[in-house]
Amino acid sequence: MAECAGLLLAAGAGRRFGRPKALVELDGEPLLRRALRVLTEGGCGPVRVVLGARAEEARALLPDPSVAVFAEDWATGMGASLRAGLRALPEADAVLVHLVDLPKVDARVIARLAALASPEVVARAAYDGVPGHPVLFGRKWWEEIAGSARGDRGARDWLATRDDLRLVECAELGSGFDVDTPEDLPTTLEP
Repeated sequence: MAECAGLLLAAGAGRRFGRPKALVELDGEPLLRRALRVLTEGGCGPVRVVLGARAEEARALLPDPSVAVFAEDWATGMGASLRAGLRALPEADAVLVHLVDLPKVDARVIARLAALASPEVVARAAYDGVPGHPVLFGRKWWEEIAGSARGDRGARDWLATRDDLRLVECAELGSGFDVDTPEDLPTTLEP
């Protein structure tokens, strides 16, 4: 079976939320810790977590602070986090890139995508046919993606050029709904 690393992007300041979303709690668990947990429970390893805003507070939430990667230029957008994370990953066949503000993505979604890991794969979760996160990148593409990741678009422009992108339907397992404001935060994750 191919090795699938996990990369959690958690560097943002959460300007619309009012604080970094990595530090926000839901059901008594910080979103940072939840997202890291679902990556590992879904079969990803090794895992790296990209931090930026209030990095020391976020690092303190990690069960193993050595998985943290600091994106020096995190304030320029998600592209900086993606570049820093891809460059910090150890050898693996593929990487599953997950975002800290997707609390309704659980380990089943992660496992479904991680099962597709290969050095050439380009796949992403879809929810009722709408492309979302997480996104799976084969190792073959990491350097190319890191070279094109800019601003808040991350790998979006790179993905738009791909005719080999595989959408993996996950609506029956979770939701790609992201938390942008405090009002977006569900009161619980219980069904």
